[in-house]
Amino acid sequence: MNARERVLAAINRQPLDRVPTDIWATPEVWAILCSHFGSETQVYAELHIDGMRSIGPQYIGPALPAMPANESIDFWGIRRRWVHHVGGRYDEQYFYPLAFARSIEDLDAYPWPSADWFDYSQMRAQAAAARRTHVVKGGYMAPFYYHNLLRGLEQSLIDPLDDPPFTHALLQRISDFFYEHHRRMFEACDGLIDVAEVTDDLGSQRGPLISPKLYQEFYAPHHKRFIDLCHEFGAKVFHHDDGAIRPFLPLLVEMGIDILNPVQWTCPGMDMVELKREFGSKICFHGAIDNQYVMPFGTTDEVRAEVRHCIDALASDKTGYILAPCHNLQGHTPLANIIAMYDEAWRYGKF
Repeated sequence: MNARERVLAAINRQPLDRVPTDIWATPEVWAILCSHFGSETQVYAELHIDGMRSIGPQYIGPALPAMPANESIDFWGIRRRWVHHVGGRYDEQYFYPLAFARSIEDLDAYPWPSADWFDYSQMRAQAAAARRTHVVKGGYMAPFYYHNLLRGLEQSLIDPLDDPPFTHALLQRISDFFYEHHRRMFEACDGLIDVAEVTDDLGSQRGPLISPKLYQEFYAPHHKRFIDLCHEFGAKVFHHDDGAIRPFLPLLVEMGIDILNPVQWTCPGMDMVELKREFGSKICFHGAIDNQYVMPFGTTDEVRAEVRHCIDALASDKTGYILAPCHNLQGHTPLANIIAMYDEAWRYGKF
C-alpha cells in the first residue's frame, strides 16, 4: 500500500498492511527534524510517515491592517502576538473582536467575513496533484472554537446561559460563513477532497467544558449541518476534540463523524479499549500517543511501550487507527523519542 491507500483503508476500517502514521509538530520540532534528516520530504520517508496533504483557497479579501512587528491580524479581526517560552514560541491571541458585543445590533455592525473574499480556483489542481499519493484534507469548521476566539473563552462559556437569543444569532452568523465558504471549496474540488474537519475543543483535562445539554441546543445543529455538507461531497469528517469528551461521543458518532482525534486517553472516560469496543465499528481513531508526559519526558523504551499500547487498543481488529501524537509535538521533545515512536510503529504495527 502507498500512503493514500493505507490511510483511506484505516478510515474505512478495511484490511491494512500496517498501521498508518501521521505527524503534528511545532515549527521548532520541524526545524530539528529537517536538520537531522535533511528535508521535510526525508523526514516523511525515513520515519515512514504516511500523513495527509492539506489544501485551501487563497485570501483575496479586503487588505488587512498593518500590525506592529511580532503581531498579526486575520480576516476575523483576531489579533495575535508571538510569545516566547522554553523550547519555542506560540502565536497567542490577545484581542477578541466581539468581546464587548451586547446585542444583536452589535453583531450586525461587525464586518463578518464573506466567501467572496477567497479565490477557490486553484484548489482543484492542488487536490488532483496531492491525491496521487496522499489523502487530501481541506476545510476547518469549528463553531464553538470560533465562539471562544471572537468573544474570549470565559465570555463564550457564559453566553448560552446569560443570553440564549444572542448566542444563537452569533453562532448562526459564524456557521453561515463556514457553510458557504466550505460549499465553494467542495464545489471547486468536485469530490477530490477526501477529509474535512468538523471540529471543536469541548473537553478539559478532567471533563467537558460545557454540558451535553448546552452542546445539543447550541452547537450540535451546526455540527450536523457541516457533517452533512462534507458527506454530500464525499468527504470523510475528521473531528478533533481535546480532553475528556466521552459524554459527547454517542451524539457525535450518531451525527456522522468518521475520524476521532486526538483520543487523549489519559483523561477521564477516554479508555481506549472501551472506545474501540463501543465505537470502533463506526469510526476510525487518529492520534492517541501521549505527548504531555511520555513523548517529552519518557525514555525511548517508554515511548515504544506507549506505541504498542495504542496499537493494541485502537487497532485490535488490525484496522481503524492512524497513529499520531495527541497534538503538536513540542520543542522540548527529545529527537530520540520522536524517532522511537515512528520506528516502533513501523516495526510493531505490521500485520
